[in-house]
Amino acid sequence: KMASSPGCEHYVRFCLLKAPCCGKLYVCRLCHDAEENHQMDRFKVKEVQCSECLTIQKAQQTCEKCSKQFGEYYCDICHLFDTDKKQYHCLPCGICRIGPRDEYFHCNKCNLCLAQTLEGKHKCVENVSRQNCPVCMEDIHTSRIGAHVLPCGHLLHKTCFDDMLRNCAYRCPLCMHSALEMQNHWEEIDQEIAQSPMPTEYRNATVRIMCNDCQAHSTASFHVLGMKCGNCGSYNTAQDGGLIQNNNVDQCQHYSVLFLK
Repeated sequence: KMASSPGCEHYVRFCLLKAPCCGKLYVCRLCHDAEENHQMDRFKVKEVQCSECLTIQKAQQTCEKCSKQFGEYYCDICHLFDTDKKQYHCLPCGICRIGPRDEYFHCNKCNLCLAQTLEGKHKCVENVSRQNCPVCMEDIHTSRIGAHVLPCGHLLHKTCFDDMLRNCAYRCPLCMHSALEMQNHWEEIDQEIAQSPMPTEYRNATVRIMCNDCQAHSTASFHVLGMKCGNCGSYNTAQDGGLIQNNNVDQCQHYSVLFLK
């Protein structure tokens, strides 16, 4: 909607942007885009209007007439005005990020600013931030919502990741790899399976599986609680074909061996 001081739901600022596309005044590009049938190019903004004295002037941090500061932070590339959140402009990303700057680094392959704690410890996916969030299908790169990096390297909004966990969804929507460290959960399934034997007719059944975590193919004991990957121990697996039933002779021989032992 048309703006009012000291800003909008998106930003705290004391000026309105004059949209280069339609000439209308809005607090920010997001307010503009919500009202108009086109989008504002933030980089082409040339003029702003002071919310105090209403003077229209070139885009700058302080009003040239009444000296009102439009924002504690101002970027003359993005024309972003806001309260100080330790923002910084990342040239490779092409936009401003919330910092502090020294707590982030730009990964050239992912083409994204990531926390320093992830440097050398994440799986790179080329230009990953240029893809939309696989949960909400909204933009990630320019979103005001933080991004979460999954172990597989794919990105989604932090809020979407939290929603996934609340709904007990623990796999990447794109590649089905486990979305977080699951070792403790796998051990819990081990215990549940040990305490829940299958009915006699299924007790010796096996099935071919493919693991979504390590991509290995293996044969696992069939169980309704899950089939364990023979390579990495994950239960994030998919059945590949029907049940393989051992014949009675094999079963008898198996039981005889156990009895002799």
